[in-house]
Amino acid sequence: MQLDEYKQYDAIALRDLIRSGAVTAPEVEAVARHALDAANRTLNALALPLFSPALEHAEDGPLAGVPFLIKDSGPMAEGTPFSIGSRSLQGVVATRDSDLMTRFRAAGLVTLGLTTVPEMAISFSTESVKHGPTRNPWDSQRGVGGSSGGAAAMVAAGAVPLAHGSDGAGSLRIPASCCGLVGLKPSRGRTPSGPGTGASGLGMNCEFALTRTVRDAAHLLDTIHGPRGDTADTAALAPPRDRYADEMMICPARLKVAVTTRAWSGASVAAEVASATAQAAHVLEDLGHHVSDASPAIDWADVVESAMGEMAAIAAPWLTTARQPPPDQLEAVSRRVLEQSRKFTASDLRGALDAKTRVSRSVGKFFSGYDLLVTPTLGQLPAPHGTLRYDEPRHTTKTWLQSLFDYGPFTAVFNIAGQPAISLPLVQSHRGLPIGVQFVAAHGREDLLLQVAAVLEKAMPWSDRRPMPIATRREARRPIATATSDLKRHAWHTAPPPPSGRQLRAACAVLDQPTDHRP
Repeated sequence: MQLDEYKQYDAIALRDLIRSGAVTAPEVEAVARHALDAANRTLNALALPLFSPALEHAEDGPLAGVPFLIKDSGPMAEGTPFSIGSRSLQGVVATRDSDLMTRFRAAGLVTLGLTTVPEMAISFSTESVKHGPTRNPWDSQRGVGGSSGGAAAMVAAGAVPLAHGSDGAGSLRIPASCCGLVGLKPSRGRTPSGPGTGASGLGMNCEFALTRTVRDAAHLLDTIHGPRGDTADTAALAPPRDRYADEMMICPARLKVAVTTRAWSGASVAAEVASATAQAAHVLEDLGHHVSDASPAIDWADVVESAMGEMAAIAAPWLTTARQPPPDQLEAVSRRVLEQSRKFTASDLRGALDAKTRVSRSVGKFFSGYDLLVTPTLGQLPAPHGTLRYDEPRHTTKTWLQSLFDYGPFTAVFNIAGQPAISLPLVQSHRGLPIGVQFVAAHGREDLLLQVAAVLEKAMPWSDRRPMPIATRREARRPIATATSDLKRHAWHTAPPPPSGRQLRAACAVLDQPTDHRP
């Protein structure tokens, strides 16, 4: 298998090639190592040299032989050193596998390395002092988002078809938006945490992965979902009625869809980003769904208070370890977060949990009346390096959160409330930069998100787009409007006419056509 050929395949296509005998797993691994080395020289997306050999894995799992990467903040893999992007953690080696890592191994994924993260994994840019900036394959002067930034860079570059990521406030969806990928954040309780710990980040953090195709996301979720193996998770969900890989092949019935491009925080939204969201809404309407301008009623002060509690939960392991991190080896915001967390009281914790409950109730009530919410993923195009300055001494914990949410104001609400959300790379800017659109469903409805995503993957395909030098980048195939928002020119409050039989047949027929997963 040649490098250019390897980069064309998604995970399921590679798995099927291995199963058919057309190529062997060792051959695929050898090409993947070459691809990773080459990409890392340009992108700076690996936290350590590649593992040699790969981490132990099953040879007969459902994704056997597929190259894979894990994040430098975990899942913990026995014997593997982690630094969480910090100079202060040297040689901290995991003593056992996390439950999620056990499932990755059982799936047969060939884990080849660790991807870069910002220090403490609490930034929407991956530019740690320890490693330097991780560069975006679409434009090396721009960032990849965070905190799963190294993973996004490597998947977007074609070095691996999928890579682990986690999402505590948008850390999967925002890198997906920056790098033109599929970023699914599952519902709270859908994927395992632990052992030995409860729900991460006051229950706001979810584990999953970045992929290039919807079907890879569905197959991987089939492989790893479910409660912990040692004991039942208190937040565990009932299992889906069927495999997600089968559910995504079902055309969704007519949905009640809400769309908004207005940030609950009042942050500005770039015109191209708002227009991309409007385009996605128009496509859903053309497919026969009822689309209107609406959104949950969110008190932004509750979002910030919830996030402050999450920061304290993230800081707690750093404060309780026997070997305290030396302050002079921490970046400025990390020092501030640890200082603030030391002062965090039981009353502060109760306030954060009460705020979390209020946000959750508001969003839950909203989804009693709507099937789907469509928003931008990010409020802006991928930011140039240095836009988010994590090592800036002037920041407090609260001003740092404000800077994050000014950039990405749409994602954290659904970590707080727990609904599943997915970012899809539906549109490009006039300069060819990826723009992600976020879709959110009611708690536990990953099946619906994957159904909608599969239809949109056909209706607004992205498989023919690949990063290329900015000087030679083609204009987007579907140029977006320059107006602030197409929503302002569309009477969403007016019910559209009932969909014709032809429209509904076309929407469902989309799923019956073969997808070329070799862009």
